[in-house]
Amino acid sequence: MSYFRPEIERMAGYVPGEQPQAGKFIKLNTNENPYPPSPAVARAIAAVAEGGLARYPDPTGTAFRRRAGDVLSVDPDWILCGNGSDDILTIVTRALVGQREWLRLPYPSYILYKTLAHLQGAGAEEVFFETDWSLSDKFAAPLDGLKLAFLPNPNSPSGTMLPPERILELADRLPCPLLVDEAYGDFAETNCLSLVAQNEKIMVSRSLSKSYALAGLRFGFLVAQPQMIEQFRKVKDSYNVDALSIAGATAAIDDTAWLADNTAKVIATRTRLAAAMRALGFATVDSQANFLWNPHPSVPVKPLYEQLKARQILVRYMDYEGWGDGLRISVGTDAQIDACLTLLKSII
Repeated sequence: MSYFRPEIERMAGYVPGEQPQAGKFIKLNTNENPYPPSPAVARAIAAVAEGGLARYPDPTGTAFRRRAGDVLSVDPDWILCGNGSDDILTIVTRALVGQREWLRLPYPSYILYKTLAHLQGAGAEEVFFETDWSLSDKFAAPLDGLKLAFLPNPNSPSGTMLPPERILELADRLPCPLLVDEAYGDFAETNCLSLVAQNEKIMVSRSLSKSYALAGLRFGFLVAQPQMIEQFRKVKDSYNVDALSIAGATAAIDDTAWLADNTAKVIATRTRLAAAMRALGFATVDSQANFLWNPHPSVPVKPLYEQLKARQILVRYMDYEGWGDGLRISVGTDAQIDACLTLLKSII
């Protein structure tokens, strides 16, 4: 006898990247920032901890919304806080997509999107990227029951982007809201925050896990028009961000000098890594994120992943049916990248 909903039993479930609990690994597989966060973060968290944690946190993260609003030139009432951007994606899906309805996503992209649709008992329609990682007008085509579209920008695993004007064009044609997932947006040359005011259907999610080096803190946020935020607040958990994460996230987003320095370092290493991978024969894709997608035209890449792992270097092997496979390599420190490249040169 089963006690579970049929949708749950049928799902494979989301599988995150490897997080080894023992041994010393160079981790280049889950797009974490290789550098420590702003020192202001630890100070802010310590101050809250010393002041006591007996009271519930602010349920809407007002301090963060106000500071983020100043930094991003967004009204705080247009911001919803979440326990990582995955929480934001879950809230939006729960609020907009019901059973036997549809969620649209590009392919290949973040595999959690499909899982969120299935949790709702909904369908997930995948629209293939073109070979140059652009999206055709199929992404905006009408579909009965289509309630939400996700668009990661920069995309994972490719690190590629659609320009804001193309996203606005797609949103104008779509019959449903469009969430632009900018988890890696701080590493990119442009973003879609300004589009939110131009079209009610456009929403932008952000994460502090990548560019702010706070993957362990779990904090993300959504920028959307206030009438949308009002409805999403009905769906979120009562206290979905805790007092420590609010304090740490507020201190992080306030330290704009730290962010500028950190992203500059990551981008410089990304450029060097891309050139080195191409020199090894990989068809490395130009990236606007903190990782690179590396298919190889003639060498099987899964054995390369396995040999790297056997020698304590973790990268992400990904195989997309109908598209192909590759190694997604996060941008680490220069020393970590040098170790990875040296090993790849010896085994390729």
